[in-house]
Amino acid sequence: MRLSTVRLHDGYRTTTAARQDGDDFVLLPYTDVGTLLASGADWRERAARDGDRIPQDRVSLAPIVPHPNKIVCLGLNYATHIKEMGRPTPAHPTLFAKYDGSLIGARDDVHMPPVSDDLDWEAELGVVIGLAGRHLSREEALEHVAGYTVANDVTVRDWQHRTREFLAGKTFEGTTPVGPVLVTPDELPSGASGLAIECAVDGQTMQKSNTADLLFDVADVIAYVSTIITLLPGDLILTGTPGGVGAGRDPKVFLRPGQELVTTIEGIGELRNTVVKDHR
Repeated sequence: MRLSTVRLHDGYRTTTAARQDGDDFVLLPYTDVGTLLASGADWRERAARDGDRIPQDRVSLAPIVPHPNKIVCLGLNYATHIKEMGRPTPAHPTLFAKYDGSLIGARDDVHMPPVSDDLDWEAELGVVIGLAGRHLSREEALEHVAGYTVANDVTVRDWQHRTREFLAGKTFEGTTPVGPVLVTPDELPSGASGLAIECAVDGQTMQKSNTADLLFDVADVIAYVSTIITLLPGDLILTGTPGGVGAGRDPKVFLRPGQELVTTIEGIGELRNTVVKDHR
């Protein structure tokens, strides 16, 4: 099953959860995928029901879960990225957070803030929680996954590096595309492992890796985070980025207004976002 949160073309304000069916979306009676997931443990049955249909070209894509209770992100979770950043291999997952104002849809513009030109790409596998849980074991963890999606943790590097904490550079408004779909686990390998992940800028491949190379895999991460706090339906986990980011290059390379950022994960889908410069 492939689910999206779509914006209906009625002033661009109304969203609804939808299921992909060929070239159409089947509209579901929930304002977004997060609301659907929070509706109960039998959300899959409701997501499979029939409903009004609308061609995909008549809607635009919102973030999969526009307002998750929490967005938990992983840093330093691929060996290639750890090496290019000159960091030691962590013994435990490196966690940081985002706020929902940073989230955008799969075709929305990425907003470069007026205070920085150091905008960098980070292709990531996204995990959406479907069943609440606390103190989960690794063996239990994947039972709590609603599905997987594509994300790009677009980062304002100079603000990230102002202090030892990552938050400032990671949650600028309108910088984090997520989508285009949530793919349920039955369509993918266990833990979404073994999937090609790529990022390109204006057609040039910048990152190319595989989700099998995660230092801490999806089950590890869910078990770890659930030790700290209860995971809730709709929570979004971004699992980290592979090597090839702009800040890891010599010389450094950053995104510029007008460039197209394309992020792809095998078996899930593609983000396609244009960079625009905001003004004060």
